[in-house]
This record gives sequence, C-alpha cells and structure tokens, in this order.
Amino acid sequence: MSKYTEILEKHWGYPSFREKQEEIVEAVGSGKDVLGLLPTGGGKSITFQVPALATEGICLVVTPLIALMKDQVENLRQRGIKAMAVYSGMTRHEMKVAFDNAAYGNYKFLYLSPERLGTKYFQEQLGKLQVNLLAIDEAHCISQWGYDFRPSYLKIADIRSSLPNVPVLALTATATPKVVNDIMEKLAFREKLVFQKSFERKNLAYVVRQVDDKQKHLLKIIQSIPGTGVVYVRNRKATREVAQFLNEQGFSADFYHAGLSAAIRDRRQADWKEDRTRIIVSTNAFGMGIDKPDVRFVVHLDLPDSLEAYFQEAGRGGRDGEKAYAVLLYNKSDEKAMKMRFTKSFPPRDKIKEIYQLLSNYLQVALGEGKNQSYEFDFSDFIKKFKLDAMIAFHAIKFLEQEGYLSLSDDLNNPSRLIFLVERDDLYRFQVANIRYDTLIKLILRSYTGLFNDYIKIDESFLASKLGISRDELYEMLKYLTRLKIINYIPSNSSPLITYLKERLENSLLYLSKEHYDSRKKNYADKLQAALHYANNPYRCRSQMLLEYFGDESAKRCGQCDYCLRKTEHNLTQFEYDSLIESIHDHLSKSPQPLEKLVDSIDFIPNKSIQVIRYLIDEGQLRYRADNCLELTGKLFS
Repeated sequence: MSKYTEILEKHWGYPSFREKQEEIVEAVGSGKDVLGLLPTGGGKSITFQVPALATEGICLVVTPLIALMKDQVENLRQRGIKAMAVYSGMTRHEMKVAFDNAAYGNYKFLYLSPERLGTKYFQEQLGKLQVNLLAIDEAHCISQWGYDFRPSYLKIADIRSSLPNVPVLALTATATPKVVNDIMEKLAFREKLVFQKSFERKNLAYVVRQVDDKQKHLLKIIQSIPGTGVVYVRNRKATREVAQFLNEQGFSADFYHAGLSAAIRDRRQADWKEDRTRIIVSTNAFGMGIDKPDVRFVVHLDLPDSLEAYFQEAGRGGRDGEKAYAVLLYNKSDEKAMKMRFTKSFPPRDKIKEIYQLLSNYLQVALGEGKNQSYEFDFSDFIKKFKLDAMIAFHAIKFLEQEGYLSLSDDLNNPSRLIFLVERDDLYRFQVANIRYDTLIKLILRSYTGLFNDYIKIDESFLASKLGISRDELYEMLKYLTRLKIINYIPSNSSPLITYLKERLENSLLYLSKEHYDSRKKNYADKLQAALHYANNPYRCRSQMLLEYFGDESAKRCGQCDYCLRKTEHNLTQFEYDSLIESIHDHLSKSPQPLEKLVDSIDFIPNKSIQVIRYLIDEGQLRYRADNCLELTGKLFS
C-alpha cells in the first residue's frame, strides 16, 4: 500500500482512490504542476489534501467560494486535521492569529480567498510559511475565456516567484480546451500536464422538452420519476412561486435562494438532504458543496447562460451511480428572455461608472480611501435607494470586479466568535477582582477549547440560557470584556461584502477597458449561443453535444437522451441506424433523388430505410424540392 493510500484510508476511510485521483496525487507528490479536470462530485479536494498531508509544511488553497472554504475547513477539523481560512470580512486581528497559527501552529491547510493574495499583509506573511503545495480550486476563474473570470486569480502567478520549488495543482469541473490551455499559461506551469476524467455520465439521461406549459410538464416529470430532485429557476420570485405550486399539487417542496437568512438556508438544505423535503426549487445559489448522492432528477425551467453552468448544475443528479435525469424545459419565449438578459448584462460603460459612484456613496467610501477594506452590502436596499434595475446594477458591479476595482463575496454566514487576549494568570486575577464576570468566563472555558490560540465559534443563546440571562445582557457583558481587552468578541454577520481592491477613484480616473468590455461581451454571446444551440438542436445526442463542447471529439452517443430514445423507435441497432444514415447522406450529397430511387439504392435492411427517411423528413434533416426529389438540409447527424 502506498503512503498516499494509507493517508486516504486513515483520514477518509476509503481503501482506494477514484479514477484519476491517484495519478494526480502522485504527479503532485513528485513536484509537478498539474491541472486536474474532474467533474462535479469527482473528489477534487482529495487530490490536494492527500499529498499535502504526506509532505512537511502547509498547503495554500485558493478558492473564491467562502461557504465552500469554511465547509472544507470544518470537514478537515472533524477528521483531526488542522486547517483554517482567511477571507474578506475577517478583522485584522483574526487574520494575524490565523497567519501566526499557520506559521507556528503545525497547521496543514490554509484556505484563502483570491483577493487576499494581492494584499501587502499577505505578501509579508508568506515568507513565514513553509508551503508544500499551492492548490487552486475553481481554476477556470483565472481565464477570461472561462464563465466566471476573476482578475484576482491573476495574482497567483505573481506569488509563484516567492515559492519557486512549490508545485501547483489547479482544479476545475468544467473547462473547454481553450480555457484548459489558458489556465496553464496564466499559472506559469513549468510543464503542461493535464489529468482529465471523462465528463461522460453514463447513468445521467439528458432530456430537452420544448413545451408551452412548463409547470404542467414539471408535474409529469415529478410524477413519473420517484425520489428527490432539484428544480432550477432564474430568479428568487420564481423559486417561491414554483415551490408553492408544487405544494398545492401535493408534493413536498421548498424554495432556496441567496436572499434568505443563513439559518433558513441551512435548515432547508438539511431538510432536503435528509429527505424531509422531496424537491428544492432554487436559483443557482443552491448546490455548491452539496453532495447528496441520490438526486434522481434535476429540472431546469430556464436555460442557463452557459453550457458550463448547465453541466455543473445538471451533474448534481445521480452521483450514486444510479439512473437519474437532467431535464431542460424550453420554449421560444426563453430565447427572447435570453436576448433581453444579454442586453442588461452589458450596460454602457458610462452606466457602469455611474453605478460605481453610487455604490461608493452608498458604502460611504471617500475619494482616495477604501483600498483592501470590506463593507457589508445590502444589494436589495442599494437598488431600492437609487431606483436601479437589479440586473443592470448587478452586472455593472461584476464588470467592476472583472476590471480589478472591487470584489463581491458570497454571503458570509459568519457565526459569532471570540478569543482570549490575556494569559491564563492575568485572566485568573481579573476573575478574582471582577466576580460579576467570573461565572461567564468559567462557562465559556468549560464549553469551548482552544480559546487562547484561535477564534472559536460560540453560541450566545446557549451561554445566555446557562447563565439565566437574556441575549442582550450577554451581548453587553461580552462587549465590556472586549473593551477591557480581556477577549475579542465578534458578533455574527451574514451579509455579502464589497471589498475595494483599489482606492475609490473619481469618474474621470476610472478606466474601463473597451477591449475587455468587447471581448467579454463576445465571449458571453458565444456561450449563450452554445446554450441555445443545445436547446434547439433535436438532431444530435445530448450527451455527445455536451462532451464535444468540452473537447471530447470521440464522444459516443449515450443511448438514453431524448434524441437517442426517439431513434430506437425504429427497432434498429446502432450499427444498422448509422449505416443507413451514412448511405442516405452519401447518395443525396451527390444529387437530390426521388424517394423511390433512394429507397431502392439503400434498402439493404428490408422495410427499415423508408422508416428512417420519414423520420429524417419529420426532423427537418431532409426535405422535398419542387420536383418531388429529396435533398439534404445540411449534414446528417446520427
């Protein structure tokens, strides 16, 4: 048994690695730069956690998703592995404690949000760390051709010069060939090395249904497929409306979106994971880091903006290897709505500058101030106060993020936490002299461990109940101890944050690159077009189309999507069907022919050729000319 397998079994209980995991681990362990392409649920985190544990030092993990970062840190700690996270919204003292622990506390993992990499404070601390591996999650964010470009990821290449012998492991679930090459170039790979698990999901049937009444068809799906499911919709209002509709029809459903409080989101997520709720109706806020294996159907009521997003969300179905369905419900009004979204996704540059100024005024950031400062941000209040279109305002902020002026975090959902700032002897003397606070301090010390070395999560309701006082009274006592510098207490907060990566500028100094604007607009248009093509094309295997989009030119037909199932109605084997298609194409590509002549030429499978020809006519791949001869409308797809 290799040392990597021993670590895997010791900490995770798995006797062996999944496909491609071991190859990635061994390559990283030998000091190579590696790009790992593993689909959603493919076990990406194992590939950096195992080699990092096998090597002296600490692994730096860069990820843009704060919620996912905190989940992974908690998961590692539960396995007895020392890990911590540093991200926007932490106080300077919290970050100091975290970096001190990383340098001197025998920690194995330090998770970082990409915005931290460009700060002077991080660069000063980096020299104190013995780094054994640099792991980059969601690596497609470094590419302007990816579907979620973040310029703060470009800082990763800069810190490589400070870590000359440290290997890099870049990980992503979805990337086109163009993005794959861009990731390796942007991360300054010493040698290009890619390990890619096939994106094919043999147990997942992709289905597109063009229907006028989506809710009616949604009911048919839920009635015919047993088990739990996810229904994705475009906006928050629709989550509530669709969930209410399903409940009225007798199905257990709830809704989920980023605007709900952290406590409500956690409860609804838990209810669904533990099968108390059968169906969750959500925006794309739902899913990251959620690994429920037995999801039997994923339905999209609206077409996502890219095939990358669709592939990731659809891929949440059937992770247990059992049959599952990914269904897209589509109609022509979706195309019109998508074009409107495209227009709002690229507001004029003057409008972006206007929103930058409104945002700075709203957050009370003075000219020349704000660099590396984070501010709690209530988006709903912001657009209401200035009477802004929500979509235009959101995409203006995203463009400012892509230009490197600021970053917008996901909801923090930070629990209350505290640390003791005095030594034990000094604390004892304070307790003796301040008997009113002695009981509280003893309760905290009995209830939590590690309080002298790190910030520890606390539960005010639990402490107040044990002391027989109100939460407000407890809050005042904790704030008093903070003012005396006995502890540092940080109350919970759950708002998203805006972090200024540069000082606030006047409009005349705010440079928004026309080249960047135009290239991103074209890239977005191309992705929308690919998604529309997928929805509108009934002539190809769905799985084959998705796999070819991600560069798999040898992808085989799945045999279970809506296109493949229509084909099997002819009672032909795949070989027989392919042979007929090839023969029809060969004959008609030379010249149009009457039906009778074409049938006589290709009828090597008695009574079947006419059936296939009629099917191709119905599907619009063949048509009659005015002279009653059949001709091709384009290349025939089998």
